[in-house]
Amino acid sequence: MTEETRILYNDTCPLCRFEIDHYRDRATATGAPLAFDALDRAETWGLTTDQAARALHVRQGDQVLSGLAAFQAIWAGLPGWRWLSVVTGLPGLRQVLGFVYDRIAAPLLYRAHLRRQARSSRSGSPTKPPHPPAP
Repeated sequence: MTEETRILYNDTCPLCRFEIDHYRDRATATGAPLAFDALDRAETWGLTTDQAARALHVRQGDQVLSGLAAFQAIWAGLPGWRWLSVVTGLPGLRQVLGFVYDRIAAPLLYRAHLRRQARSSRSGSPTKPPHPPAP
């Protein structure tokens, strides 16, 4: 039996949600052992919501991965995506992609998250869309 990969993601981020919904659909179609937790579950991971919103996190057994390593764990568990895990792990490419995610993409997404929260608190509307229905 394959070990479950749990994914902690920012469900208030439209881009993050779009990508995770794609992974969720693929996992459902293929029976891949992926499970998904929204930001409101961060505490069960030993993280604050703010820490969890700063990067994608994955748990496999007792190990928690973040950033590029988290994406690679997801891709390694998805049929049809395993090649991407291998390619992004190549020396040189791994360092460049890790830098781009950690220093550019994740901070941009986090700042957008903070802006959404600020707008929401000013308007009084919730920042979180409803979760998609369970399959």
